[in-house]
Order: sequence, then C-alpha cells, then structure tokens
Amino acid sequence: MTTAAESSLSRTYQVRTYGCQMNVHDSERISGLLEQAGYVRAATSDDPDVVVFNTCAVRENADNRLYGNLGHLRPVKDKHPGMQIAVGGCLAQKDRGEIVRKAPWVDVVFGTHNIGSLPALLERARHNAAAEVEILESLEVFPSTLPTRRESTYAGWVSISVGCNNTCTFCIVPSLRGTEKDRRPGDILAEVRALVAEGVLEVTLLGQNVNSYGVEFGDRLAFGKLLRACGDVEGLERVRFTSPHPRDFTEDVIAAMAETPNVCHSLHMPLQSGSDDVLRAMRRSYRADRYLGIIEKVRAAMPDAAITTDIIVGFPGETEADFVRTLDVVREARFSSAFTFQYSKRPGTPAATMDGQLPKQVVQERYERLIATVEEISWAENKKLVGETVEVLVALGEGRKDQRTGRMSGRARDGRLVHFDAGSYDGEVRPGDIVHATVTYAAPHHLNADDEPVSHRRTRAGDAYEAGVAPRTPGVLLGLPTLGAPPAAPASACGCD
Repeated sequence: MTTAAESSLSRTYQVRTYGCQMNVHDSERISGLLEQAGYVRAATSDDPDVVVFNTCAVRENADNRLYGNLGHLRPVKDKHPGMQIAVGGCLAQKDRGEIVRKAPWVDVVFGTHNIGSLPALLERARHNAAAEVEILESLEVFPSTLPTRRESTYAGWVSISVGCNNTCTFCIVPSLRGTEKDRRPGDILAEVRALVAEGVLEVTLLGQNVNSYGVEFGDRLAFGKLLRACGDVEGLERVRFTSPHPRDFTEDVIAAMAETPNVCHSLHMPLQSGSDDVLRAMRRSYRADRYLGIIEKVRAAMPDAAITTDIIVGFPGETEADFVRTLDVVREARFSSAFTFQYSKRPGTPAATMDGQLPKQVVQERYERLIATVEEISWAENKKLVGETVEVLVALGEGRKDQRTGRMSGRARDGRLVHFDAGSYDGEVRPGDIVHATVTYAAPHHLNADDEPVSHRRTRAGDAYEAGVAPRTPGVLLGLPTLGAPPAAPASACGCD
C-alpha cells in the first residue's frame, strides 16, 4: 500500500502512441490528464513511473506489436518498484481482460470511452496492488472537455465528433469508438479560439467522418458552416480537416473550402478501391464515378488543390480486373500522395469471414504495382511546382535528414512536405514561423527549396516554441484524484474577499 509520503512525490509518465490522428490527439488528452493529476513527463532517457500505451486495432499486427512491447517492458518494471503500465485505446477496448491474462504485469486497462478515468484507475491499482480493468460501452464524457497537453506550439487537433455510423465491412473502428457523437459548434469554436490565443496558427478538425458532422442535431450542412465560422477566427491562418467520407461530401463544403481564405486547399478523401464491385463488398456507399465527380468539382473550384487518399489492396474477392480498375481511378484522380495498405483481416469484422481471401503473394504483387503507380503520379504532380513559391509553416521533426543536409522542413498550404535552406535567415527561423520559398526540386514525397527564401515571418507560435511553451487546453478533471498537495488558491483580484 502506498504511503502518504510516497503519494506526495512527483511521479513521471510516458505515453506511447500507435495509430491514427484521433489516437495522437487522445494521447494529448492523456498527457493533460496526468499532468493535471500531478504527474510529470519523463525525460526520454529516464525509466518513467507510468507508461501508457495508447493502442490501435486497425492493422493485423497491432496485437503482436503491443504484446511485444509489453514483453520488453516487463524486466524494466521488475527493476523499478512502483512502476505502472496502462493500456488504452482501440485494442484495449477490443481485448479487454485478455490483455491482463496475456500480460499480468499490466496494471490498468481502459477503453476509448473512459480516458478521463485513467488517473483514478492508476491510483486504485496502486492502492490495491491489483490490476484495474475498466471498459465502458458508451462515451462517459466528450473527450474534448478533458485537459489537454498539446504537443505543438503552431498546430493543434480539434475533435468535432467521435465515433462513426458507417458499417464498412473491413473496419473495426465503429465497434470500438461507438456511434457518432457531435460536439456543439460553439464548443468547437471556443477550443479553436483558445488555441489561437496561445499562438497556434493551424488547426485540423478531426472526426471519423467529419462531413457527416451535424447528424446528431439534424443539420446536414453543419460542416460547411463550421468551416466558414473558422474563417472568422482572427489569427487562425490555416484550417484542415480529416477525414471526409465520399458519401456525405456535399457541394456546400467545396464552396466553403474555396471561399474561406484560411481553409487550406488540401483534401484527404479515402477511396479504398476503384472497383464498384469491391466498394459494394466493402459496404462503401459510393461508386468510382461518384468519387471522381467530387474530385472534378473540387478541382474546378480550387485548381491548386492537393488531393490525397487511402487505398486497400487485396480485399477478399478482389480480382485482377478489380485491381486494374483501382489503378485506372488512381491515374484519373492524380493524387498528390496516397496511404496504401494491404488488406488486413480483423476478427469481428464481416470481411474477416468472407470467401475469396487472397494469397499473400498476390496481394504483395498488386501492392507493389500500386505503389509504383502512385509514386509515378505524385512525382509528376510535384514536378509541376518547381519554380513556384510556396508558403511553408515551419515544423519540428518533419525532416529526418535535416540535420545532415542543413535544411529545415515544414508543410505548404496544400499539405506537401517542403525541405528548405534557410539561407541568410539561418538561426532566425523557428518552428511555427512562416517562410516563403521557391521550389527547386521535386521528389515523389517531398519538395526541396534550396535557394534563398523569399521571406521569413516571425510568429507568436515561433515565440512560444522559442520560450518552450506548448499550448494547454484546460478541461474538467471530473473530481479525479491528484498526486501531492493541491495547488494554492489564486489570489483575489480585489481586497473585498
């Protein structure tokens, strides 16, 4: 049992994140919760007192990856009395008590619906010296009401909804995240303004299906209205969103993108397959012509739009003709990049038991052909930008070779990765600043700008980075326990109290 003296000591934590942007943002909330409860982020070289795995269940190897990492951590825990291991996220929601059975050294298992309970579960497991497993079947509290420790000074995730009402046969997410729950527009805009007030220049609106936003309160045009409202937030320079579903993509959203100056002309819209037969088997409620029609309208309104996508190869029953049709759609769509996946069987999904599961070698061969086609097109599209001047929001950690090449990196407004030479601005440019640079070279996955930048603008986001201050969105801790003494009450603003 933990003594009062031990409880008063600061305990360190580390969050390890797998999966999509939703998980990345959930991890920011987990960090915010732990810090508000009195934990301190561990230095990278330290063995933390608490390790939290925020897991993904979309890919087939997710289970192996988690249990492999848990296995590596067991001897570390054996040498570190009082260390705790927590597992959350989609895989925890799916496997539940199975995690503790396979890895009995795990202290806490929590699901996608009760992130806010983590500090209490950690304290209860420590007090009782026994594993705590708590999985809820529906959302306890909308996650954005929880405190959040933001990882970036210049860009922030903002959830507009959680869950999904679609029934794609390959996807396990709806059963783990639940049906769609929408935030009220005023709450979303309040969070956006709070981020901008702390220097953030770019927000990404997040949802499993952002353009069905409004389904809960009966406004099918709500997402377009939300984009336009973001255009009225003073100081907000870039707005992105991910991911829309082609079924719900309406022309008012295209108009909002084209007519709202701070909404970026970049669109990530999953295709999954170019074959109507495969789309039908996937239970994707659109067909290739509908998808290409949306792209045609987007490009008519925004000729400079960069469009990216997701594609699955080797879905059960996919024929060579089906795959060739996917290649045809890729060539017609002219994607600037694509996230490509080999079909991964997930127990609990309808596709896992479908006839026509394809041999690995067939899927691999098609996957390699798809990659070659996507890269050929993305390279050709990127080459069109050579000689063009692009606006770059300078980022941290985007360019893995930056230190060796002497470049810095960031994202253009259309989402493309740009590596640039700071030239005479070397030493002055900071993550969060804005640079205008002229593209000198194009590769399939990035652009280079090796001439002197056209301009450099210092920003409040850059100031925050330089000061080492990351935005923190306050939330409601729901009366959960904290470590150590409570903070002192703030001084009264006047002498009347």
